[in-house]
Amino acid sequence: MIVDENEVYTPQEVTTILKISDSTFRRLIRSGFLNAAKIGGQYRVLGKNILILLNPNLPGKVKKVYKKVIRELEEKK
Repeated sequence: MIVDENEVYTPQEVTTILKISDSTFRRLIRSGFLNAAKIGGQYRVLGKNILILLNPNLPGKVKKVYKKVIRELEEKK
């Protein structure tokens, strides 16, 4: 799936793109690693913010947290 940086994505689309659970999606927002706006009671995420999260040149702390989340997801399988 191609992520357009100017497109607005719903939580369901983001969780599908990132292959994460809804709780992980919310945890990434609460921790500040994924910027989202709440519109009409629901989160909306710009494609640009998804791409920033996936960028391999992220600061070390973000990489560690992302890898931890992925590791936890893999352990649950």
